[in-house]
Amino acid sequence: MTHRVREGLLIRNGLRATAAVAALMVGTGAGHADTIRYWTTEEQPERLAKQQEMAKAFEAETGHSVEVIPVTETDLGTRATAAFAAGDLPDVIYLTLQYVLPWAEDGILDVETNDEIVEELGRDTFSEAALTMADFDGLTAAVPVDGWTQMIVYRKDLFDEAGLAPPDTYEHVLAAIEALHNPPDLYGFVAATKVDENFMSQVLEHVFLANGVSPVDSEGFAPLDEAKTVEVLEFYKALADASPPGDLYWAQSRELYFAGKAAMIIWSPFILDELAGLRDAAPVTITSDPTSRELAQKTGIVTRFAGPSNPDGAAWGDVRYLGVTMDANTDVAMEFVKFSMNEGYESVLSIAPEGKFPVRRGDAEDPEKYVKAWRALPVGVDRKAPLTDLYAPETIEEIVGGLDSAARWGVAEGQLALASKMINSQEINRLVRQYLDGERDAAATVGAINDALGKIQ
Repeated sequence: MTHRVREGLLIRNGLRATAAVAALMVGTGAGHADTIRYWTTEEQPERLAKQQEMAKAFEAETGHSVEVIPVTETDLGTRATAAFAAGDLPDVIYLTLQYVLPWAEDGILDVETNDEIVEELGRDTFSEAALTMADFDGLTAAVPVDGWTQMIVYRKDLFDEAGLAPPDTYEHVLAAIEALHNPPDLYGFVAATKVDENFMSQVLEHVFLANGVSPVDSEGFAPLDEAKTVEVLEFYKALADASPPGDLYWAQSRELYFAGKAAMIIWSPFILDELAGLRDAAPVTITSDPTSRELAQKTGIVTRFAGPSNPDGAAWGDVRYLGVTMDANTDVAMEFVKFSMNEGYESVLSIAPEGKFPVRRGDAEDPEKYVKAWRALPVGVDRKAPLTDLYAPETIEEIVGGLDSAARWGVAEGQLALASKMINSQEINRLVRQYLDGERDAAATVGAINDALGKIQ
């Protein structure tokens, strides 16, 4: 544990002791009700209302109230840093993966308390990958809440007709392109090629991970292995060559797949309700009925796929966490987090079930309790239906199971902050796009990427 965290823990423990003495002096007793502050990036009105309902349920059970405070996700880092400097952090924060380890290092998160919550809830009830991503000196720095895995979405009906294996390896993807690519009626793939879109960053990281390629190790920047990275680049060029021309990102890939003009795309699970005709703003146009579930029933999902140099493959996952902070009313904050992961967990997942997979699958009495509840939750915007009505059981299991082995650059190596800077620089996007456009060959592109990433600190 770092000096900064030890110092923060000592201060916190001292403050807690002082508060306890003060409480005894005024005779507040165990029944005293407190108000805690909760920051959430789920700020859309419908999602915010559900969180406020859960706060009321928590108050009804414990007597403690929760002030639910929406924070725009892009502002979360700067607001937390400013609040920490002022000694005015909220009690609990709903945070993204990218902040977990840096905030643990800086002393913003109360690592020991969050680890204690995980232990009390039952470490073996959580997704191992979600815990690993939050590992900080052997402790779990924040409590995993929900997550999702990026998916290869493919036309299972066309694959079955052509006798093709699911697209779970580079080889199988390329074989499917060879068999199905027939533009302009059907494109084999829709690759992300728009350099300034985070969508391209996410897709590329997934493709690199699948072949076991990472730009960091435990010491920091690690030059990309040339042979493995050339395999990645050549594979991605094959995807781009099987795509329509232009600057492509999530919008075109969804539109083409919904129109029946793409055999495969890479997307987040937030496509699942739209794919089933439940959202008017994203109509399925493969038939004359935009509310039809036909395309969903013809669709297969792969979350983990493998390159030739990494037979085990990888899934790309995003996990969200609840973190008790160093400035928290610790006892009440702990109660709130545990309530959110027990009695209130179904409500948490119901905020957006298509993109909130349960990273806590169940409890000691029923190891699959929350997965079963999640499967029955209604998804959709203009129309609602549970995922079990829309997709086959094996598809749902693939969606949830991907989180068990999900990865991200820098997590295992303790270099998430550096890896995030590399991704956010979009240097990889830019240089890969130049390779796709024929400006340099694959080997020279590996060298250019290494030169660019080596300058990021």
